[in-house]
Amino acid sequence: MGDSSSKHASPPPSPTFSEPWREIPWRHKDRELQYVRDYQPHSDVQHLRILLHGPVGAGKSSFIDSVDSVLQGRITTRALAAANASESFTHKYKTYKIQKGRPGDFYPFVLSDTMGLEMQDGGVHREDIKLALKGHVTDGYTFNPASKLSDDSKYYNAEPTLNDKVHVLVCVVPADQIPLVSESFVRKIKDIRRTASDLGIPQLVIITKIDLACPLIKKDLKNIYKSKYLKETMEKFSYLVGIPMNCIIPVMNYHEEINIKDDVDSLILSVLRRIISSGEDFINHMET
Repeated sequence: MGDSSSKHASPPPSPTFSEPWREIPWRHKDRELQYVRDYQPHSDVQHLRILLHGPVGAGKSSFIDSVDSVLQGRITTRALAAANASESFTHKYKTYKIQKGRPGDFYPFVLSDTMGLEMQDGGVHREDIKLALKGHVTDGYTFNPASKLSDDSKYYNAEPTLNDKVHVLVCVVPADQIPLVSESFVRKIKDIRRTASDLGIPQLVIITKIDLACPLIKKDLKNIYKSKYLKETMEKFSYLVGIPMNCIIPVMNYHEEINIKDDVDSLILSVLRRIISSGEDFINHMET
């Protein structure tokens, strides 16, 4: 401990960057919220369709609840996220609208939830995700890990409209599972990505459970882009599945709170704005 070599030893690397490597509009929650409230698709579509997929327990349903909570101004639990999922809590394809003001008035985007992908075998059949991307899956379909949706099923939409098709694909992955992802899981994600890319659908990744994976972020959410651990985790997932870093966005879902918080809202709204912007670019490109 006290020998001469220790006097010249380099200090341990800092777990944080001195400055955040991305900026979040923490002080502009109202501006971000207004953007979402004012948004209208510049197309003939009634709504943007956002499809969520990812491993079991990633927080897909929690993200839907979190978006709903931010826009309602109170904690909601419509998607009924599982408290601690070892197997997928979502078994049916379900699309969520978010109320805007009066009953019957909804935001012009919807979030479609899917059964979780297993790290090994089981979970949602990847072909069902591909069919959903193309608009062939209707609400109420019960996912079957052993087989994809049949084209003679009552839940198969043979002639999907632009409203039925997916406009943004969002992969939801928990930060604490990224170091443990299997080759099988990576192959599934890449396979789904190829189909989305062939269709021209924009793809984003949401990294959840960042507060559970990194003590610095748990201490203060504003450390999110100062955490070296989080950046390294994002870089690893980017390398594994081939998604650019600028398409990977960390978020903290509401999971134990009973009241909304400005910092959590700001982060969720910044993610939601990026999703909406990506979907808007897609449908505008489809018109040309």
